[in-house]
Amino acid sequence: QVALVESGGGLVQPGGSLRLSCAASGSSLSYYDIGWFRQVPGKEREGVSAIFADGRTYYEDSVKGRFAMTRVNSENMSYLQLNTLKPEDTAVYYCAASGGLVGAGTWYYPEFYNFWGQGAQVTVSS
Repeated sequence: QVALVESGGGLVQPGGSLRLSCAASGSSLSYYDIGWFRQVPGKEREGVSAIFADGRTYYEDSVKGRFAMTRVNSENMSYLQLNTLKPEDTAVYYCAASGGLVGAGTWYYPEFYNFWGQGAQVTVSS
């Protein structure tokens, strides 16, 4: 079992940056594949990025080159750096952990993740 807590959300102007943090407790994050997802009201939760325990990293097409995901196992933390933000990036962002259920072709499906944080609101607006 691992508990996840996101932080770092907020209001930012278009073109600005934010860094989201995901703190894990209860178990070592090194055992898990980690994903970041986002959701807006009325839409399904969508995968943004993932880093597997073996280091493989994936990004959703619309955030490639703008977002950067990292994991620091020694700190039991994952981070999502959001750069060049756009209004359409406005959403609640969630970090999630998968205990061996997710693969290269399924990293963006929320149903393959066992554990979830409570979410952090990111609002991009002028």
